[in-house]
Amino acid sequence: MFHSIRLAAIAALTAFTLLASSAATAQSPVLNRVIKSGTLRVGMSANQPPLNVKGKSGQMLGLEVDLAKGLGYALGFEVEIVQRPFGQLLPALKKGQVDMVISGVDITAERTKDFLFVGPYLLSGKSLVTTSKALAGADTVEDINQPDVTFVTLKNSTSAAFVKKNVPKAKLVGVDTYEEAIAKVIDGSASAMIADLPACVLAILRNPDAGLITLEEPLSVEPMGIAVSARDERFYNLIDNYIDAIEATGILSALRTKWFEDDSWLNELP
Repeated sequence: MFHSIRLAAIAALTAFTLLASSAATAQSPVLNRVIKSGTLRVGMSANQPPLNVKGKSGQMLGLEVDLAKGLGYALGFEVEIVQRPFGQLLPALKKGQVDMVISGVDITAERTKDFLFVGPYLLSGKSLVTTSKALAGADTVEDINQPDVTFVTLKNSTSAAFVKKNVPKAKLVGVDTYEEAIAKVIDGSASAMIADLPACVLAILRNPDAGLITLEEPLSVEPMGIAVSARDERFYNLIDNYIDAIEATGILSALRTKWFEDDSWLNELP
């Protein structure tokens, strides 16, 4: 799969060499550190399948894991996946504890005040998972904006912000993982989980006997991107150029098909 990435890496060698010069790296703290160490530190939550998750063997797997490894291979860097709860990933990037975050991070105006985003590499949207036919049959957001409804989302996520903004009458509960969220829906302590569409589809696939259902159409459309430091435009430009090359080769399209249309990987989940 990554032979095409190898070609892209060779084609970009001259530009990469220029970026690696001492003059450039003096103004590029992230790029300088990555080149010096030879390691690209990528922040992921490790609990967002099919994007990223720790499998039965303990190895990370998912679309974003393949993307990060392909990017590292193309650039000639080792890839170190740094696991953090979702709500701690962007703060870790701001502190310089990771070089980028690839973990289902939606590109928003608020987030772009503090970070630069490469992409999008995937289009998603907000949806819900519930056991309630009434909620699953909602035609508009207002149909689910009720005080007797409790939504569960990941803490500090765009899903939580979506609930606060669009369904303020409903109750909101924040958790650290999708597993916790779905457990609350199944045991009845939450009316529904609101999350990005891939997480909602996966929840139903993993719990076929729980009576879970979702919306026919998502509540919104949101682009996902790679978050990098706003302090290093050279590093951003480098990653942006390589992601464009990976997209052009068709590799990203193949990854989307692998992780969203072929369910054989579900056997690798714990």
